[in-house]
Amino acid sequence: MKVFLDANILVSVLNKEYPLFTYTSRILSLASDRKYKIYTSPICLAIAFYFAEKKSNAKIAKQKISVLCNNIHIAETTKQAVLQSLSNVSVNDFEDGLEYHSAKESKCDCIVTEDIGDFHFSNIEVLCSSDFFLKYMSKR
Repeated sequence: MKVFLDANILVSVLNKEYPLFTYTSRILSLASDRKYKIYTSPICLAIAFYFAEKKSNAKIAKQKISVLCNNIHIAETTKQAVLQSLSNVSVNDFEDGLEYHSAKESKCDCIVTEDIGDFHFSNIEVLCSSDFFLKYMSKR
């Protein structure tokens, strides 16, 4: 299963934000499970870095992002994704459109985000971290 993690999931893990961290850290740990491929985008990484840097400092934030990048897949944000995000009238937030189209181009099966409503236009399953955990991980 290919799972795309939105920026708010990454921020939750990098900054140990409870109560989300309980679920988000476990979801991110699926990167070591052969049944899962965990994806995010360069934009999500930039957003996560920004918030990790605010909580700690640039050096620590960079180290955290580096560890993250060595353990997950990075979806490309192509020109096609940009153009599709701009032309899709259902996309209200350009950044969310970019995330969606990056996930779609990477053939992700699911997007995990805490802002489910932002992806109302998605043809890909969208779940918050606790719902993803209950649906896919609680039986493990």
